[in-house]
Amino acid sequence: MYISNVFIFAVLVSLENMGFIANMVSLVLYFMYVMFFNYPNSANTVTNFMGSTFLLSLIGGFISDTFISRFTTSIIFGFIEVLGLAVVTIQAYSKDLQPAYCGKASCIDGSKAVMFYFSLGLLALGAGGVKGALPALGGDQFDHKDPKEAKALARYFNWLLLSTTLGACVGVTGIVYLTTEKHKWYWGFFISTVATFIGFTVLALGKPFYHIREPEMADSPIVIVVAINNSKLALPDSPDELYEISKTKNDFREEIISHTNQFRFLDKAAIVPKDSKTTPWTVCTVTQVEEVKILTRMLPILFSTVIMNTCLAQLQTFSVMQGNFMNRKIGNFNVPAASIPIIPLVFMSILVPIYEFFFVPFARKITKHPSGITQLQRVGVGLVLSAISMAIAGIVEVKRRDQAHRDIMKPISLFWLSFQYGIFGIADMFTLVGLLEFFYREAPIRMRSLSTSFTWLTLSFGYFLSTVFVNVINAITKRTSSSKQGWIHGLDLNSSHLNLFYWFLAILSCLNFLNYLYWASWYKYKTEEPDHSEPKAMDLTTEQLPMEEVPDPTEAKGEDLSTRMLVAEEEPEHTEAKAKDSSTGPLLVEEGSTVDGGVTEVHEGPSSVQTEDSKQQPTS
Repeated sequence: MYISNVFIFAVLVSLENMGFIANMVSLVLYFMYVMFFNYPNSANTVTNFMGSTFLLSLIGGFISDTFISRFTTSIIFGFIEVLGLAVVTIQAYSKDLQPAYCGKASCIDGSKAVMFYFSLGLLALGAGGVKGALPALGGDQFDHKDPKEAKALARYFNWLLLSTTLGACVGVTGIVYLTTEKHKWYWGFFISTVATFIGFTVLALGKPFYHIREPEMADSPIVIVVAINNSKLALPDSPDELYEISKTKNDFREEIISHTNQFRFLDKAAIVPKDSKTTPWTVCTVTQVEEVKILTRMLPILFSTVIMNTCLAQLQTFSVMQGNFMNRKIGNFNVPAASIPIIPLVFMSILVPIYEFFFVPFARKITKHPSGITQLQRVGVGLVLSAISMAIAGIVEVKRRDQAHRDIMKPISLFWLSFQYGIFGIADMFTLVGLLEFFYREAPIRMRSLSTSFTWLTLSFGYFLSTVFVNVINAITKRTSSSKQGWIHGLDLNSSHLNLFYWFLAILSCLNFLNYLYWASWYKYKTEEPDHSEPKAMDLTTEQLPMEEVPDPTEAKGEDLSTRMLVAEEEPEHTEAKAKDSSTGPLLVEEGSTVDGGVTEVHEGPSSVQTEDSKQQPTS
């Protein structure tokens, strides 16, 4: 069943991204030639818009984890995205709704500006909300307890990327050609609107086939509040004394997470109060605390990938501007500058199947890891390649500018940009999928939408940081240069020093990689990859309450299982364990009851069981 669901997601992602990616790369030219922004303002407006889009993915992730299902969230925000595209189309069609050229940095004002920014706001909110809910909705279609489907989860994220790139390929060729070369901006936006509408219609029609997980309120704020309230309490000597309850008393919880020693301050939320009742606002379980620890451990990984996405923002803005000053002809055909991203998209479309069918099996033989390499190793490869891409981008810009100074009528070929774009496309293939899978696998089950939104959050920070870098570096270099001009200024790229900006990002990327190595080594995975060939339940109850070994039920030989249970009253050494948590009684592990990620389900047994047989036969 999950195969048909993935097909539906592929249709949706392809159609939705056909318009989204096309608009992402062509908006910089739309802002310049229709809305009359200058180069820096046009680039900054695009990066601010993209940053807002990916930042708003947190809203979609939070809502789908807490209030409504991921399916419903995707449909609602999909409608908002379609509405935003429709408003953009109307403004692009009507000349009366567009500003006149004024020669200033920005010419749009009044009601036209209101309509312009309102449409971008709707588009950012809708697209962001969808990105926050959709990847986790797709992941939910896989049964994590089934060995085959659990392994297929890694493939799902690869195919998600492939479907995205295939849709984007259509967008940056066909749609971009209409908008930038034929100047049919409204046609490009209209096609994007229709494609997105069809995509979400397909998603809605597939509802009977989906496994839809109901949302649950997250405990993260409660854990932090309780930890602060208990800040003056001393932690117990042993983590076994921290509070945890069994699954039978907490039926909604799908996993119980064992204790870790990082961020011990948060453990204070699980200290059992001595003089008050155990309520959600006075004590939290170890599992609830560990969920917050997981999200906290993810943050350094998240911030370590921001610089790479700052580099991506430059390729989507300044590299498109470079293309306008280069020879874009192939025979008699003039390639739109905004279609340059087709190069990394083609690379990614070819390399994703190669990675899946050749690299992963080969690497798996060496590393014994189900995915070939870990998610964090995959991200690290992408960070290295992004630094190389920026270094090459600076070299290509030097060649382009030198040729323009020698003979402006004979510019270098547009395809010189393929080097920086191609390498960055490979980097994106490694990093984007690695982050999505990492945040999905490592996140608590109830917070997977919000966690996968962290991937888009890094993109958001990258775009916003790009704007900051452009403004700050321009301000500094204006003061230090003899010409009193910044590295990137005005409308003439040939008089700017874009190469120095690229090299600045390359150096920053190298330093950032060293920072990433530290945090990736420091990170402690929630669980190791489970060995599905011979599933076994890990006994985590030893980390919650001391207990005797539970006899194998298969040795009972037809006896009532209750005769094999532990009798706390008959064994003196059980009194200490019982005193630690009298509310739960002895905890028993149900054989083979392993939930997602290899985390053991714990069930509560009765505090004392006496039968005729158990009186005659002492427990062992």
